[in-house]
Amino acid sequence: MSRATALKPDQIPAASQSTLESFTRNIGFTPNMMATFAASPIAFNAWATLLGALSKSLDVKTRDSIGLAVSEANGCDYCLTVHSFTAEHMAALSKDEILLARKGRATDPKRDAAVQFARKVIETRGKVGDVDVNAIREAGYTDANVMEIVALVAMYSLTNFFNNVFDPERDFPPVAPAGSI
Repeated sequence: MSRATALKPDQIPAASQSTLESFTRNIGFTPNMMATFAASPIAFNAWATLLGALSKSLDVKTRDSIGLAVSEANGCDYCLTVHSFTAEHMAALSKDEILLARKGRATDPKRDAAVQFARKVIETRGKVGDVDVNAIREAGYTDANVMEIVALVAMYSLTNFFNNVFDPERDFPPVAPAGSI
């Protein structure tokens, strides 16, 4: 059961309105997570700025695969529904690729290295080893790319933690519960 109420349009703080309206236009509706998150213009707009900047990093399949791996590791069922939907409909990942990403893997070797590294960052709380950094570099990622992967892990973790705390009503198609795959 949700621990916070998704705000109605007339309840959105003025400082969150333009950001939320932009998401609503792009997505076609206002997800409950965003209508809830908008209650804090500072946190909501900071997240939206980070999301916008990181949408220019790597490629969409890699970003969505990292989002799935991180959300699975953090046990965020809301984010798993969102990322599964966007991975299938926007990134064109197959259902098998989505399940594989949730397990921290990918069929494409370069994407696999990124997803495994992201999962390692989560599991070790960033205390990865030299072998992990060398593996991601050997897969063809620059240090700037590695920084982007770490930033994606942090950004996805932020929404995972937000959704795990506030448990907004799900408004995307359900997926198998975390841990059951």
